[in-house]
Amino acid sequence: MSFFQTFRVRLLIILAILFIATLFVQYYLNLETERQNERLREVQQQVLVAGVSLGFNGLSASDRMRDFIKREDQAYDATTINQIKDIIVINKNWEVYDCLNENYLPTQNEKSETVYKKLKDINDLPLLVNANRLGNDRNNFPNTEISNSSSEGEAHAIPVETDQGRWYVMIILKNDKREAFWRAAQPLVYTLGILLISTLVTILLVWRFTRPIAQLSNAAKKVAAGDLQVRVRGSERTDELGQLAARFNEMTAELEKKQELETKLKEVEKSAVVGRLASAIAHEIRNPLNYINLTLDQLRAKFIPEDEKQAETFEKLTSQLKTEVSRINQLVSDFLRYSRPLKLDLQPANVRRVIDNSLNIVEHQAEEQAIKLSVIEHENASIVLADSEVLRSVFNNLFLNAVQAMPHGGSLNVIISPDENNLIKIEVTDTGEGISGENLPKIFEPYFSTKETGTGLGLAIVKRIVDEHHGTIEVASVEGKGTKFEIKLPKA
Repeated sequence: MSFFQTFRVRLLIILAILFIATLFVQYYLNLETERQNERLREVQQQVLVAGVSLGFNGLSASDRMRDFIKREDQAYDATTINQIKDIIVINKNWEVYDCLNENYLPTQNEKSETVYKKLKDINDLPLLVNANRLGNDRNNFPNTEISNSSSEGEAHAIPVETDQGRWYVMIILKNDKREAFWRAAQPLVYTLGILLISTLVTILLVWRFTRPIAQLSNAAKKVAAGDLQVRVRGSERTDELGQLAARFNEMTAELEKKQELETKLKEVEKSAVVGRLASAIAHEIRNPLNYINLTLDQLRAKFIPEDEKQAETFEKLTSQLKTEVSRINQLVSDFLRYSRPLKLDLQPANVRRVIDNSLNIVEHQAEEQAIKLSVIEHENASIVLADSEVLRSVFNNLFLNAVQAMPHGGSLNVIISPDENNLIKIEVTDTGEGISGENLPKIFEPYFSTKETGTGLGLAIVKRIVDEHHGTIEVASVEGKGTKFEIKLPKA
């Protein structure tokens, strides 16, 4: 596995990218904040210069500042003027000599004397910036402390030496709280955005990392419960989790194979025990059956009654006895064939020849019941890998069942054709009574039979022989219309 395909390295690379991106964005935000502060200082400097210019004009000109601003020939743009909340010209007696606010301008008393408003009587001035540089004069300003300032904005006091003494021009700038709040909150918002993106990426990585682990955990629970067919997805991945999923799937596959082998081994052991027991029982049963069969033959040959009527009855009874003895003998043979392990001699065999030999057995009965027999063989579809003698039992059973299912005539067709995956397909179709949908899944089960005299082992033996030949057998039937068996055997 490549070093860069491991999950740990990918995780470290992604975290490093997030870290670098965070640093870059933070640096960009700090740089942008510095630029905004620089632009703000430039604007503030321009506003202060305009305010000082207006203040000096208030000292020297005869017009009031508020009237001067309204003149069309003044050189101040509206944007700069709008940043100024007020300009107060303070004389040496700490009185308001000129102001943009009409409430602070000098008034005339009854004696036509000019009355100036004292600076200390103004209570709504904003905080004075850099008040310490004013020396002792700062004590004459009522807005040098935060507790004494209730107005929004900021104030700048500039001393001016005149022939009448030291005057001051106090410029009061507007302060937009929403803009200030946004400037203060903007870096925080961007930082929170970066943290949110990083958190989402981290959650995605954690989810991507834990999802296969959760799947493995659920799969392990199913395996512990006995379900060995469970498989987990993600084995195509190239990281550690993909390798873990692949190893888990390999483990369950091996456990499933082991379980199948154990099941087969138990069946083989059971069959071996049953086979030995069956051999012993069959030996004990067949000896008296042979004796009974020979005795019946001797009775029929030497002790037949002279009376014609009695002789007919005697012949009928002895024939029935021989039939029953033959049926019991066949039952014992079927039981032995099913219970004993098969010993196959797999050789290239001509399946057409095997089928013809089996058809010879039912040919006479088929002729009596008006059943048409036909075999269709495609080219290169005859040689299979099989034990001919054992395979003949398969077609013997199928053909006998087909003939018995057509007591009033019909047709029995066999088609031999090549199939995919190097197989030969043999289709055995009859037009008999068919099999009901209820009984169809049970026909290959041992001792299941719908016939009164059936052993229930015929099709079970057929299924076992086909399986031992590494083939498959399937059945399809419609009740009242017929049955079709499809056998696939390995091509030689």
